[in-house]
Amino acid sequence: MDKVVFIIGGNLGDRRVLIEEAKRFLVLQFGESKLTSSIFETAAWGGKSFGKYLNQVLIFETKESPETILTKILGIEEKMGRKREVKWGDRIMDIDILYFGNKIIQSPSLTIPHPSIQERRFVLEPLNEIIPEFPHPVLAKKQKELLELCSDTSEVVVFEKRNPEYFPGLL
Repeated sequence: MDKVVFIIGGNLGDRRVLIEEAKRFLVLQFGESKLTSSIFETAAWGGKSFGKYLNQVLIFETKESPETILTKILGIEEKMGRKREVKWGDRIMDIDILYFGNKIIQSPSLTIPHPSIQERRFVLEPLNEIIPEFPHPVLAKKQKELLELCSDTSEVVVFEKRNPEYFPGLL
């Protein structure tokens, strides 16, 4: 079994309800999550969306291939009403694969680790909360180090605190 790390988030509609709906769809596809971050409220990133986002990182175990996972999460986004009209635009829900264990994957449709992790505070804050010691497979820096080095100064605040403890060695 491999560990897959997702970030989910959106800035349209009832953001909190939509986070729960996305989690429910992911659980139906991959079983119970092994670890989840707090839910963070974050400033829009990329300059083409304007409302604040809610984001959360979730870790699942899976036997699925990364390409199969991508197909499934795109299907979830579509079921939830995601429209891909403007890159980095407002959205009901976005689900990205951040890591697939410590594997490096390059294909025409998928790059893992996600190529922008180190540039996005809204991704690094929840990663640092739950897997601060996990090394980025390409950059060879832990999540806490990537957060310290991140030049993104966007506001990222805890919206809803998580309960579980950090589990070293999860990935």
